[in-house]
Formats: sequence, structure tokens, C-alpha cells
Amino acid sequence: MKNKKIYFAGPLFSGAEKKFNLELCDKLEKVGFKVFLPQRDGIEKNKSPYDKMELEQKKKILFEIDRDKIIESEIFLFVLDGRVPDEGACVELGIAYSDKFFNNKNKTLIGLQTDIRSAFISSKLNPMLKVPLDFIVSTEEELIKILKI
Repeated sequence: MKNKKIYFAGPLFSGAEKKFNLELCDKLEKVGFKVFLPQRDGIEKNKSPYDKMELEQKKKILFEIDRDKIIESEIFLFVLDGRVPDEGACVELGIAYSDKFFNNKNKTLIGLQTDIRSAFISSKLNPMLKVPLDFIVSTEEELIKILKI
């Protein structure tokens, strides 16, 4: 899977989340993947032309760019950490799964869950998140190993 495009989904709001995402993205790029990381590559930055847009227009464009990057990707990576997975990333998983189901059977959907907390007593993940994923790994090393296959 080396040199393939990865869409990086997950929480990206706290300093710790942003730092984790950037560090993992860096590791993935060092082994040859092209990663779209919304916090770095999307419109979250106040850059032109987005800095001149009204908030609602900016939200619409943000959604459209992320949707298109998900569909362009060959690998969808979902960082599942947190007591519950990030709700925006859950929508992104739905987009990625629909694209895989209807258009791109070779798209790979991977969950990375390093967090031991769980919202469900009998399971770490809601089946609506678990079932669409091709792989769920618990370490960055496992992730890189799966990606190199």
C-alpha cells in the first residue's frame, strides 16, 4: 500500500490531538504515504480565500473539500481515540464506506484505537463504527505494519 493516499480522520481540536495527528502523519509520510490531514491541509488555517468567507460558506467548503479528499483517498484512517469517537470523523467514515461499497472496492478503511476507554460495556466500539472498518489496530506500529502490506 506504500505511496497511496491516506485521508486522516479523527479529533483535531485540542493541542494534544493536533500534536498526535501531526506526529503520526509525519511517520506515515516518512514511510512513503501521501496524507491529507485536515488540520494541516484543509481550510482550518485562516488562509486565502477562506479568510474572507462568511462562516456558513466556510463550513460548506470545508465539508466539500473533506468529502472530495475522502473519495480521492485509497486508505481511510480513523483515529478512534476518546471516550466516544469524534462525530465529524464518524460522518467521514460513512462517506468513505459508501464510496468503498458503491465505487471503490479496493479502498481500505482502518481504525486506530489506542485509547482504553470505552462508551460501551461489552464492546469498545459501536457496531456502526466497527463493522465498516477493514482493520482496527491499537498501536502505531500495528498501523504501519498493516499499511505496508
